[in-house]
Amino acid sequence: MASAALASRALPPPPRHCARRPRAPPTTAPRPRRGCAAAARPARCRAVAADERPADPSIPEGEDGALSGVAERPEADVVVIGSGIGGLCCAGLLARYNQDVLVLESHDRPGGAAHSFDIKGFNFDSGPSLFSGFQSRGPQANPLAQVLDALGESVPCASYDSWMVYVPEGQFLSRIGPTDFLKDLDAFVGADAVQEWKKLLDAVIPISAAAMALPPLSIRGDLGVLSTSAGRYAPSLLKSILQMGPQGALGATKLLRPFSEIVDSLGLKNPFVRNWIDLLCFLLAGVKSDGALSAEMVYMFAEWYKPGCSLEYPLEGSGAIIDALVRGIKKFGGRLALRSHVEKILIENGRAVGVKLQSGQIVRARKAVVSNASMWDTLDLLPPDAVPRSYQDKVKATPQCESFMHLHLGFDVENAREDLGIHHIVVNDWNKGVDADQNVVLISVPTVLGNGLAPPGKHVLHAYTPGTEPFSLWEGLDRKSAEYRRLKEERSEVMWKAVELALGPRFSREKCDVKLVGSPLTHKRFLRRNRGTYGPAIKAGEATFPGQATPIPQLFCCGDSTFPGIGVPAVAASGAIVANTLVSVSQHSELLDAVGRQICG
Repeated sequence: MASAALASRALPPPPRHCARRPRAPPTTAPRPRRGCAAAARPARCRAVAADERPADPSIPEGEDGALSGVAERPEADVVVIGSGIGGLCCAGLLARYNQDVLVLESHDRPGGAAHSFDIKGFNFDSGPSLFSGFQSRGPQANPLAQVLDALGESVPCASYDSWMVYVPEGQFLSRIGPTDFLKDLDAFVGADAVQEWKKLLDAVIPISAAAMALPPLSIRGDLGVLSTSAGRYAPSLLKSILQMGPQGALGATKLLRPFSEIVDSLGLKNPFVRNWIDLLCFLLAGVKSDGALSAEMVYMFAEWYKPGCSLEYPLEGSGAIIDALVRGIKKFGGRLALRSHVEKILIENGRAVGVKLQSGQIVRARKAVVSNASMWDTLDLLPPDAVPRSYQDKVKATPQCESFMHLHLGFDVENAREDLGIHHIVVNDWNKGVDADQNVVLISVPTVLGNGLAPPGKHVLHAYTPGTEPFSLWEGLDRKSAEYRRLKEERSEVMWKAVELALGPRFSREKCDVKLVGSPLTHKRFLRRNRGTYGPAIKAGEATFPGQATPIPQLFCCGDSTFPGIGVPAVAASGAIVANTLVSVSQHSELLDAVGRQICG
């Protein structure tokens, strides 16, 4: 999922994030699995904790930019605004390319929605929680896996293969893989659903070879892509297309079209199958199948329903991904400045030349400025007279996904069922649509895989409504008012009920050690997101995500407001595309060769 430190408008800085407990690397861990990709919307959700979260006590006041030398050296080849996954991937690769890169982070903790925070010894994820692809290697690896490989970093994980599903038809343990989910469908839905799902997999899995033939790390935003991507990997792409046959090749032509077109062409009509597809699309891309890009969904199907696939969770929480990226940046000489809130992007002679911090300090960029903020927040950082009116109008007209409600809990393991699983999805009513507010709740309990994230004998839990909470209900409310507290209590009830369903009759709200409720205002405040949005609600077939370049020379964007779109794999790819574009084709090619040798070695 973008940055909790998205530097946006000149707003007073919010209270700072809480500190995580210091982590010691495991001494007897198995060979680390590299990389990761958010397999569905939970892995991209921008979550934050409640409004009352305290400041980080581990960082003394007055050590803002000085933590990474900004005060001593307030310039860089490339200045990156925001330390979300997209921004960190961009900065990491630029450092790997021997560029002087500086990441400016508004808060006291990097990572954006993927950061972790600690309350009373409970280490909570703020967003990403459902991952796959940590084990993927080679040209077809997911984007974040490839960036981590390029940086020589890894994220140790635990693997599992199922999550609990609570739908109107009943509740069952949904398993990934090519055959296990068919057994679930046969047991809980019927033979008709099994046949339709097999038909879908038979059509989609072959197409995935074409979708994954061009490694994300090979893509750049200029004509050099003809050398680094198309030219280098054309043989494997052509081979994949030929192996698919006429029908598969025809399906491959729809990769940039809505996924519903592939589903419709197969004649799939079973209500559960169609609803399930819409749910997966919405969790992954923020839109249902009639708006989800086929390439993104085909990639997910290949990750979840191919032989030998698994889901993974970082042993030290999603914050471990951020830790690995930051290590990679610093390893290659890059810098990260915390508590460095960008107030505006500086434009001189029509070009982006640096930024001005809220403190008044000027930070110069010799080559480029890269914004990891949303398109709306980036626009607010720019002088209006420097931006073409057509670009301003396009940004303002781009529809937004709604925001979130969040519930973070810490409680005793005796307060939950003994066979508790890590992930749970609750759908209350298919007829309302998976994108209806108060209808879908996702729950993550990562401590079922190990006790490193909580005190002994305790669990941590994060529940949220995935980008369906209307910001309009909250707009203008005073966070200290009784009205705001009442609305939080009212709108969080759907999450409490979902938690009670998942945890069983032993669960008691009163016995929780930690109870935090986050609203769209929390989301907006901590992530500095315009209206607390999940991101652009751009539908495939109607519009496309903009590229990383902007109308202003030397200003680039990465993150969920750019191609390929929303999601951890997508934002990692967007950051890589910007980094690749800012270096020569020969440097880019040398990196691809080096990563290839590293993987083979």
